[in-house]
Amino acid sequence: MSNIAVVNYHLHCDKQQAYHIDAGGEVGRLLSPELVPVQVDIRDAREEEINLSFSEDSVVFVSVASSANPTTNSEGWKCAYNDELDRVLKFELQAKEVIIFDHTIRIDDPNSNRKPARNVHSDYSRSGAQNRLIDLLGEEKASEWEKQHYAFVNVWRPVDNPILSAPLGFVRPRSVNPQDWLTIKLIYPDREGQIMGLVANEDHEWIYQSQMTPEEVAIFNIYDNQGQPSVAHSALDLVEDKAKNVIRKSLESRTLILY
Repeated sequence: MSNIAVVNYHLHCDKQQAYHIDAGGEVGRLLSPELVPVQVDIRDAREEEINLSFSEDSVVFVSVASSANPTTNSEGWKCAYNDELDRVLKFELQAKEVIIFDHTIRIDDPNSNRKPARNVHSDYSRSGAQNRLIDLLGEEKASEWEKQHYAFVNVWRPVDNPILSAPLGFVRPRSVNPQDWLTIKLIYPDREGQIMGLVANEDHEWIYQSQMTPEEVAIFNIYDNQGQPSVAHSALDLVEDKAKNVIRKSLESRTLILY
């Protein structure tokens, strides 16, 4: 079944574009480069025969229950959840080593400091990934990993309730022209990073999984040093059940894996 959604694409520009995060030292304040809203067709992987494979599509949807409760004020859930993710990624991707380095809870509420990302992007450029590798491992160990096959992989799941609005959508890599990508700076108060933004192309094939539950995850590739494509993704302006007013909450975990 196909749905219609709106996404915000980036635009090619003569000057370097950037996101300013916590701009002016104000937590949660985000200054964005220019974006253009575009209406796109979205195919539902739950209802259609879409043969997804991580090696070709850089994203898979997997049923994985969790005992962790990320909505508690305690940080204790992270240890158990990290163990779960370690097992999942070693099983699903045959990863040899897994390093989980960030968890972000996103809430689709005006008062939230971390809202769903509504721009079509992938989390790292090549330079951004290499810098992050050094940040996480140090120069000596990063140099060793560079000689092997490593990747940055995200694991995304709903929190508390099924996702009934702003689901996470993905662009199948086979439909993306290399010229559709551009680099975007991330400027934090204390450091800089770099992501990849995607510009609109009518050939893009959008997919998602409808009404994902907290017992389901999306596993997706955001950088691979041996050339597996990053997958562009974004929250979709799409409401799946207008009769229910459920705030969209999600947990995004960033991982570094060694194959």
